Amino acid sequence: MTPHLETSRLILRPLALSDAEQTQRLFPQWEIVRFLNASVPWPYPPDGALSFYRDVALPAVEGGFEWHWTLRLKSAPGLHIGTILLAEQADDNRGFWLGLPWQGRGLMSEALIAVTDFWFGALGRTTLRTKKASGNMASIRLSEKTGMRKTGTQMHHFVSGELPAEIWEINADEWAQHIRERA
Repeated sequence: MTPHLETSRLILRPLALSDAEQTQRLFPQWEIVRFLNASVPWPYPPDGALSFYRDVALPAVEGGFEWHWTLRLKSAPGLHIGTILLAEQADDNRGFWLGLPWQGRGLMSEALIAVTDFWFGALGRTTLRTKKASGNMASIRLSEKTGMRKTGTQMHHFVSGELPAEIWEINADEWAQHIRERA
């Protein structure tokens, strides 16, 4: 089950089918989707968010192998501004996107800390890995800021085409050390 999480500025609310309408308005922007997995259809269909939530995300949550949240500002909890997920998937345990108006404010860093704590603490996982396009500098900086290290590269299919992808990783001990150093 996906728990409700909070940071100093954010509410991470478990994904619900009713979130699809806001996602549909906010998500289909080239700047948001270009470095996402090629499984994201582009151009994004008018029912893309609803179909994904109903047919993929929520069944994975019910199956107990994915955890999805919408990100909401505490100052405006009725509006979600992005999503973040954790998944039991080799070399790709975490994914996220944030609406353009909210990028560059440190909000995703807060969300990443909360879900990474959940991954290692509540779920007891030993390693977290994520795959990202080599050109996705904002996402790479987030990985660096959250103590991850690059462990390799491989070619991967993204919405924008086949590109080099970097594998980033952190283990539970490294995460605990990173959190201690931040305190």
